[in-house]
Parts: sequence; structure tokens; C-alpha cells
Amino acid sequence: MFQSLLSLIIRAFDRDHGMTDSKYFTTTKKGEIFELKSELNSDKKEKKKEAVKKVIASMTVGKDVSALFPDVVNCMQTDNLELKKLVYLYLMNYAKSQPDMAIMAVNTFVKDCEDSNPLIRALAVRTMGCIRVDKITEYLCEPLRKCLKDEDPYVRKTAAVCVAKLYDISSSMVEDQGFLDQLKDLLSDSNPMVVANAVAALSEINESSASGQPLVELNSATINKLLTALNECTEWGQVFILDSLANYTPKDEREAQSICERITPRLAHANAAVVLSAIKVLMKLLEILSSDSDFCATLTKKLAPPLVTLLSSEAEVQYVALRNINLIVQKRPDILKHEMKVFFVKYNDPIYVKLEKLDIMIRLANQSNIAQVLSELKEYATEVDVDFVRKAVRAIGRCAIKVEPSAERCVSTLLELIQTKVNYVVQEAIVVIKDIFRKYPNKYESIISTLCENLDTLDEPEARASMVWIIGEYAERIDNADELLDSFLEGFQDENAQVQLQLLTAVVKLFLKRPADTQELVQHVLSLATQDSDNPDLRDRGFIYWRLLSTDPAAAKEVVLADKPLISEETDLLEPTLLDELICHIASLASVYHKPPTAFVEGRTAGVRKSLPNRTIPSASDHDNNVEATVIPSQDSLIGDLLSMDIGDINAPAPASSVIPQQHSNVDLLGGGLDILLGGPAPTAVEPATLNTGNGLLGDIFGLSTPATTMVSVPKITWLPAEKGKGLEIQGTFARRGGHVFMDMTFTNKAMQAMSGFAIQFNKNSFGLVPGAPLQVPTLPPAQSTEVSLQLNNTGPVLRMEPINNLQIAIKNNVDVFYFACLVHGQTLFSEEGQLDKRVFLSTWKEIPAANEVQYTLSGIIGNADGVAQKMTANNVFTIAKRNVEGQDMLYQSLKLDNNVWVLLELKLTPGSTEGTLSLKTRSVEVAQMVFTAYEIIIKS
Repeated sequence: MFQSLLSLIIRAFDRDHGMTDSKYFTTTKKGEIFELKSELNSDKKEKKKEAVKKVIASMTVGKDVSALFPDVVNCMQTDNLELKKLVYLYLMNYAKSQPDMAIMAVNTFVKDCEDSNPLIRALAVRTMGCIRVDKITEYLCEPLRKCLKDEDPYVRKTAAVCVAKLYDISSSMVEDQGFLDQLKDLLSDSNPMVVANAVAALSEINESSASGQPLVELNSATINKLLTALNECTEWGQVFILDSLANYTPKDEREAQSICERITPRLAHANAAVVLSAIKVLMKLLEILSSDSDFCATLTKKLAPPLVTLLSSEAEVQYVALRNINLIVQKRPDILKHEMKVFFVKYNDPIYVKLEKLDIMIRLANQSNIAQVLSELKEYATEVDVDFVRKAVRAIGRCAIKVEPSAERCVSTLLELIQTKVNYVVQEAIVVIKDIFRKYPNKYESIISTLCENLDTLDEPEARASMVWIIGEYAERIDNADELLDSFLEGFQDENAQVQLQLLTAVVKLFLKRPADTQELVQHVLSLATQDSDNPDLRDRGFIYWRLLSTDPAAAKEVVLADKPLISEETDLLEPTLLDELICHIASLASVYHKPPTAFVEGRTAGVRKSLPNRTIPSASDHDNNVEATVIPSQDSLIGDLLSMDIGDINAPAPASSVIPQQHSNVDLLGGGLDILLGGPAPTAVEPATLNTGNGLLGDIFGLSTPATTMVSVPKITWLPAEKGKGLEIQGTFARRGGHVFMDMTFTNKAMQAMSGFAIQFNKNSFGLVPGAPLQVPTLPPAQSTEVSLQLNNTGPVLRMEPINNLQIAIKNNVDVFYFACLVHGQTLFSEEGQLDKRVFLSTWKEIPAANEVQYTLSGIIGNADGVAQKMTANNVFTIAKRNVEGQDMLYQSLKLDNNVWVLLELKLTPGSTEGTLSLKTRSVEVAQMVFTAYEIIIKS
């Protein structure tokens, strides 16, 4: 790319002078380097310029002309801007391989930075930033400092970008020399392009900083300056500013509305990147706005036209727009609910656009437009593109599952398609009909005979497996089910593993329903599965069925013929936390891949993830112990369910609830246990595994005797100071005893009157914590204290909090109702049932994607690996295995939170060092920071 850029530059120079550049790329002649050397030292300016062009041309086609370095550098001493640009291009290419020679150019760079021509000043500072040579970097600081304060805006905007380049070379130098402060000052510059470049540079520095924390805290004043510059920037400057605005969380709804009003005009921009960046900011701000307000409704309507307009662009832009629309529709389907027709497929759309449009059509399908959608899908099923036809048929099945009143019409459409006898259409229809049977049991089974007529035409594994499942599931309704399954068994060894597993299960189902005449068939299939197969999954399932049938047929019937859970309406929706993160990355590659940046970008800070602002609770990203308790001063500031609670009945413990969190924070952590990790059917308690001695899958497994250490205790801190509690001071901490979480509190009365009638209630929280009993606090005279311990249960409603262990509390007494928030210590949520079998640990670790791995550096570690393992075991973090790799001790550990979320850990320790690296894997990465904080507390105890 660099070489092609050089070619373009040379062509541009020559075009301006009416010349052709082909002569510079002629075959190398013998002695050409010597000739070039003499021409470069010529006294004639034109001859010297021609020679430099020849050198650049040779460099462009890959020839080594580094021997001419001193001669080319001598050409820098010129007033000719064209020649100077060419020499600078040569320097950027060869300075790294000739660092000592590159020093020769420093004086000229410094001199050019003070040239009267602003183009030369900017060119000099830009080139110095591109030369990644430490010796030159030292000389860059002073010229860069001057250029950042240059009177010409072109020089200032170039210098702003140069700071980001310098940070990449030497971050410490940028911080020590005060360039970051100068860069922040440029945010207030009078020229909008300078502001845009300063924002771009700061964003680049933020992303590459080791901490991952923003170097510039955006505030209302800064945001106002950015919004002012937004209207006058170039389109890419607008993108930089909008991306920066997306990282800002307004302090209240009024400010959010103001920002929305000033950004909304960007939706009419001609550049698709500006439009999508504006939509990204507005999508984030919609989380803060009240969903039932007129402003929110108006803003939602304004988002539809620009998205529709993007679909009039060329196919590549359409695809990017559609991938982003896919995310937007999952988050806020109301935005495009009236725009179904724009997603109808055109005959000349590329296949990748067709498939994406089809996906969005299903997401927008509802009872009012289903007839229109089905008509389109039926038409698509007659297309010539096989992949598209398959997707269309599958889409009809998804419509049946999603829009229940239209299910019968969808099934009729599928039957019509089956009658066409087109092989791939029939096979795809059978696959989706299986899902329809799952969704609507005992409703459409009358069509089974029609399906069986097409048995001989099925040749794809998924279709054959679906048909076998249907036969096994409804064997009592199919007279010749045994013959049909027997026909499949004739080529059992040649079948795909998916089909073999379904055949095994289907025959066992048939035997349990009709044992009299299928005993021989079930023995045959069990023999094939356990004796003739080398597939471990098939063998294991065969042995399980054999053991069940031979020991307890009644239990086998309960297991194999158990009611199937109904399949969900949308099985392909993104996980809510991932969706929220991707919404924050609209208009980037992440929104096209539908993967977080950490999944495909190397070198990003692990664990730093973007998320949508929480509408109910102010952002609290600081997990430090010093700010663990935050007081909510008045009832007006407590947003959420505490306002609507019946405080008079506050002592009544909350019943078990299955309340689903609202859409803006729809992560139900209670649903993500080991059963999900391992693909099991339902959450079950995992029995603690027995630790063995000897070599295992993860190394040397060792048994731990009962540890002498005890569970760590955290000192109490002030949750409610007396000045906020009208004389009532509450200090508290959390502890775990006997498998339960306890709130240990000290109530102190610093008022002049006695306090009585105490009661407590919690807001919905991430772990469903509720008081396990009424709060028992005796009448508290002035200047007296009392200790109270309150057991907590996790049977309450669940709502995602930020941070994840945030707990909002209401305390009532005869004086008033007081509100405050505190953080539950992570270690108190670690269950006693958190020990995994080593094989389960290994398979689970492999199954969890790499994007869900987060690393953390521990410091101040006391003791060796065995001592650490004992401490952790005492606090319900169980060591599964230990091994030594290249002199480092590795501990593999597991823990289970009270809400059935499993966390797997790998601790790397160097003997004699007080530091270690902790790697964490879990399906719910939101708990990572809480686990890290808890681990550090335990390990330092």
C-alpha cells in the first residue's frame, strides 16, 4: 500500500508538470546507482529533482536504494516543496534501517518546523512523527510543542495527530513532556478541524493506553465545544467527534435531550459513516431518555428515514448498513416496524445482501404484516439460488414460531412447498417443521404422513436427522415406524454422526412406547452404537440407554420420554450483554462481524468493554474499596423500584420470583449456570468432585486436607453517615456463614431522640438478594449503638445493576426513610458447591470462547501456591489441579456464584515473586471485576 501511494504521488507531481512517470520505472541499468549518486549531487535543481524521482520510483518497485541515503538527505536543503516532499518520503521508508544516518536530517527537520511556509512546517512535524527512530524522537519534542501552539490551524491539526504517533513510540515521553495537556487544550481550539484531529488523537491514545481508562474526562463544557465544532468539520472530523460523544454519559435527561437535538441534523448527512456514527450516539442516549416521553417517540421516528436511505447505496454499503440495522432491530424493533417493504429482496441484489435482508424481515415480522411477509418468502422459495431458497424456507418456519396466530398459515405454505418435490426445498421444510412440532405440540401432527412420503428423497444429514426425530417422537401415531427406522439402520455406519445419534434415541423411544414388537430392533441399534462405532458420543449415549433399559425401564421412560421444553421464539438473538456492547460499536467492524473487538483485534486491553448506560442507576465504574458505599441523599434521587415499594409492609420477605428484567438491562444472571456451559437440559446442583492424587488432564491433581485458614472478613465501613441519616449512622459489611450471606451492621443513634420501628427493603439487584427475615433492631436511645446481623436469601427478583454487585437499600424508622447503596463483597457470593470435576473443568474451559477470557494482574501475594490454594478453598474457590510449567506454578480453580454462574480461573505464580496473573473464563463476563476484587482481598488476607 505504501509503495502504491508513492507511485500515485509521483504521478501527481508529473501530471502537474505535463510529464509522464513511465520513464522512472524502466529496467535497472548497470551502474544506475552510481549515475543516480552523481545526479543527486548535481548543481542543477531540475536534474536533482529528476534524480530523486528516479530514486523514489526504484524504491516503489522494491529495489534497494538505501546506499543513496546520505545523498538524498543532502537534497533536503531546498526551498522546493515538491522535492522536499519526495525526500521526506524516502526518509520515512529508510530511516528505520539507517538510524545513524537519519540523525543527519534532524537539523533540517527542526529548521523546517520554523519555516515561514505553514505547509513546510506541517510536513516537517508529520514526517518526524512517522520516523519511528528513538534517536530522532528525542529531537521531536521541542518542534512538536511549538507546532501545537502554531498560529496556522493546518499546522496545529497536523501536530495533534503527531502526538498520537509519538505516544505509540514512547508513551512515557508524551506524558512527561505535557503533550497530553496541550492536546486537551486543542479541544477548545477555534478551528473545528483542529478540534476533530485532537479528538481523534485522544481516542487513539485512549485505545492504546495500558490502563484502558479514558485519559480525558468528558464534561458538559467539553461536550459543548465538540458539538459546536461538529457543524463545521469535514465528514471524517464529524465521525471522530461523534465517536467521542458516544463515550459520554449525560448527567441527566435534560442534557441527553439537548445533545440529541444537536446531533439529529447529522442524520441527513450524505456520508454513511457520519449517519451511522450519529445513530450510534442517539441509540446510547435513548437508554437514558424516558421511554414513554414524547421526545423519545419523536426521536425514534427520526431514526428510520436515514437507515432506509442507506439501503439506496451501492451493495457493499447496503450490507454494512443491514448488519448495523440487524443490531438496531434487535435492540429497538419499533424504529423500523413500519418499514418492512424496504427489506424486500430485489432480483439484482447480491446474495449477501439478500440473506441479510431476509434475516431482518423475520425480526420485523408481526401479526399485522405476516401475510405480506409470507407472500414474499413463498416467492423467494422459487428462486434459482439454492442457498437463498433454503434460507427463505427456514424463514417461513421462524415466522411460524415467532408469530403464533400465523402458524397455521405458515405450515400450509410449507406443505405447498413440499408438494413442489424440489429436493432441497423439501429437506429444508422438514427441518423447520420439526421445530414447529416442538413449539406447538399436538397441533400439526396430521401432516406427518405427508412428510413420510418424502423419506426416500432425503440425503442431507440435518433433514434425515429431523425426519428420524419426528418418527421417534410420534412413533405411536405412525403404524410402520419400526419399518421406517429399520430402513435407516441398514446404512447405519455410513450415516452422519448427527443422524446416528437421532436414530439411537428414536429407536429407544419407539421401544419404550411399543416394547412388545421392537425388542430386537433396540438390541440391534444398541449393539451398533456400543460395539461397532468409534464415535465416543454415540458409544456413551448407547451405554447410558443400555444401562437405563436394563436396570430401571420406568426411569428410562421418565428420562427419554420427558416433556420437551418449548423452543423460544427467537433462538438466534444475540446475548443481551453482547448486543449492548455491539450497539456501542455501531459503524465499526464489530457491528459487521457481530463480535466484540476483543474477538478479532490483537493487542486491545483485555476486559475493557463498552456497554450502554444503565437507565435506572447512575454509572459506577470505580470498584475501589474506598468508594464502596455511596449514599443516595433523598427519595427523589432513587430511581427504580424503591419508590413504589410499600414501606409499611417492608419486613415481609419477598417471595421467589421469576420477574424478567426490563429491556434496558435484560441480563438474567440466574439463567447462566453450568447447565448452560455444558449444554445440559436444566440447572442441577453439581456434587463436589473428589480430588485425586496423581497425573490428570490438567497436570498433577493433589488432595487438600481441611485448611486451617478461615473465611476472610472485611472490616465495616460507613454506609449511611449521620448527617445524611438525620442522626442515624449505619456501618456495615457482608459475610458468609453456613452457606448464607449475612449483612453485619452497627446502628448508631447520634440524634437527640430515640429511634424505633426499624424496617429494611432492597431494590431489585443482580443476584436476587432479599432479607431472609424482618430487621430486628431494638429501640435505640440517643448516643447508643447496637449490632445487627441480617441473613439474606437469593429468592428475589433480578435486575442487572452497575456495578454488578451494587445493592440499593431502603431503611425506615420512626424518623424517616433513608436510601443508600453499597457493594456486596464478591467472596460472600461464592457457593460451597463450586468444585468441578477435572474433566468437566477442562471441557468447559475449551467450550467458553476466547472472547470471554479476561486477565488481571495480582500484586502483594502472600505465601506460596499451596498456601494460596488453602486460602482460596476456605473461601469457596476450589483448586482443581496444580502443575509447574517452566518454573511457574499454575493453579486451576473453579467457583460458583449463588445465582448458578460458574467461573473458571487459572492462576500463574512465580515462586519468590509477590505478583501473579489471574485468567478468568465465564459465560457472564460481567462478574469478572467483582471476582478479581474478591480474589485480591482473599489473597492479601
